[in-house]
This record gives sequence, C-alpha cells and structure tokens, in this order.
Amino acid sequence: MDINGASAIVTGGASGIGAATARLLAAKGAKVVIADLQADKGEALAKEIGGAFCKVDVTKTEDIMNAIEMAKDMGPLRVLVNSAGIGWAQRTVGKDGSYDSAANLDAYKKVIAINLVGTFDCIRLAATAMSTTEPLNDGERGAIVNIASVAAFDGQIGQAAYSSSKGGVVGMTLPIARDLAAIGVRVNTVAPGLINTPIYGEGEGSEQFKEKLQTGVLFPNRLGYGTELASMVVECVTNSYMNAETIRVDGGIRMPPK
Repeated sequence: MDINGASAIVTGGASGIGAATARLLAAKGAKVVIADLQADKGEALAKEIGGAFCKVDVTKTEDIMNAIEMAKDMGPLRVLVNSAGIGWAQRTVGKDGSYDSAANLDAYKKVIAINLVGTFDCIRLAATAMSTTEPLNDGERGAIVNIASVAAFDGQIGQAAYSSSKGGVVGMTLPIARDLAAIGVRVNTVAPGLINTPIYGEGEGSEQFKEKLQTGVLFPNRLGYGTELASMVVECVTNSYMNAETIRVDGGIRMPPK
C-alpha cells in the first residue's frame, strides 16, 4: 500500500516505539498525527517530521475522534498504529494473607482500559473513518497495526494485568481483520520483546539493568532498537498481503517466570 500523501495516526507516538514508527511513516511520505499525552515531546516530534500533534487520552473517545478529524484534514486516512500503553507489576496475592494485600483491582482495570479497551476504541473509530476513504488497488482502504508484547505469550510473575491486556490485543486481531475485510482495511499486531526505550531510564544503574535483561535474547544478544520495531510495523502497513497476523520481534527470547 502506497502511503505517500496519506495521513496516519500513531497513538503513544511521542516517544519510544511510537516515535520511531512516526518517523519512519513520515519518511515514507505519510502525514502523521502524533496522538499522545506528552505535549512537549509530541509537538517537537510533529515539527521534526512535518506532522501534527493531538493531545489524546485513549480512554476518552472524544480525544480519539479529535485526532481522527485532524488526520482527515491532512490527507486520506489510511494508517492507524496503536502504540499507547502502560505497564503494571504486582503479584496476585500478597504475603500476609489479607484481602487488602491482594492485587490492586483498580490498577488492573486501568491497564485494561488503556491497553485493550483504548486500542479497540481507536480501531473502531479510525476504521469507521477509513471506510469512507477512496479505495486503492484491490479495494484497499487502509491498514491498522497494534503493538502488543511478548508478555501476551510469556507473561512473567506480576504481569497479570499487562499480559491480560496484550493477550487481548492479540486475541482480537483475527476477528477484527475478518470484520474489516469488508471495507478493505487490514489488521496486524506486532509483539515486541525487550526494546531499548526510555522506559528503562538512563545512567549506570539503567545500563546494568538492561545488561541483565538481555541475557535471555538468543541473537543478537542485546535489546532491540526502536527502529527495528518500526521497520516491522511499517512493513505490516505497506505490504498489502500482510493481514490478520501477530508477529513477534524479540531476538528469539522466551521470557522466564521472573
């Protein structure tokens, strides 16, 4: 699919994997809307790549609609990348046997609300807008790529909320792809492994932590680069025969229990 001159929305696009993806989409000629809560970073990146920034909380439907309308003003909407998400780690049962020490249910619901429900809300609204976009060859109107995680398959101790949310994203990929085939919109999911993003912090302690993390990566024995993830995301967008698939990009790692 040729995305030159088309518009694209990247949620969570102000940093990390989302920012790397936004840059690569722009390099392919797309007009990118950075949909994020981080205004300073988002506006700076939008200026850098000739796109636009829209402040978006993916748990708020109105925010998502605002980003979609902004994208439609920039060009035919053909791309949505769902990269917004948060993490949370807590054991299911506490050490003292009290109900109060059990996993925080509100925290669990928040992770699901952002990572899973927010992703679906973005899909249903952006796909609705894409359904009115003029089709390309073979009736193709657009492509959606979700960012999941290897935690969807290899969730570690304490990752019940995060793994649930990302497992849900993987689980809805095929049925939504089947659904959106009727309007010529493809849906794929990319499941990153350990990617070197600002989430791990900076400094000597951060570097030592990352060195420990990468010991389980088969090859190359390092954390992944944001550009490597972005490359796969953009391939899922531009390769018109990629549909209904979840792809791990993880250097061959299989996460241990902890």
